Amino acid sequence: MNKYASGFLIVTLVVVIDQITKYWVEAQMAYQQQIELLPFFSLFRTHNEGIAFSMLRGLGPWPLVLIAVAVVCFVAWLWRSNPSYRWLSHLAFGLIIGGAIGNIIDRVMYGYVVDMFLFYLENWSFAVFNIADVAISVGAGLVILDELITWRKTKMIDRNPE
Repeated sequence: MNKYASGFLIVTLVVVIDQITKYWVEAQMAYQQQIELLPFFSLFRTHNEGIAFSMLRGLGPWPLVLIAVAVVCFVAWLWRSNPSYRWLSHLAFGLIIGGAIGNIIDRVMYGYVVDMFLFYLENWSFAVFNIADVAISVGAGLVILDELITWRKTKMIDRNPE
């Protein structure tokens, strides 16, 4: 399977899983309802009108849609520019684009992003997030990992020319 076919599959899976979970949460939970699943993890239905950690909240949905579309275009360009053997980056780009599209769909449909996962302790809680956010974060981490691996391989080749 070439990098575009496998990437399309990754993007599609992320968007479908993200939208199914968001649809379920919107249909089954009241706004700001919390369902404890573990002593440190709950489902918590909320809406994010900004981007990560509610930044740019007052900007409105359409500027954020335009920012997200620009990010998708940039990541797609990176994806196209990357050689086929950089499979980890291709996986990462698929995750990032799928996550961004999942959140774009929410912004266009509702004017906000549906969030539902909450990690917390007695005196601390993490930002509420969704599957799309997980995909974007994991994808970004994989890009960094792939760059470090590639850099390391390059340094090893430079040290041991054959």
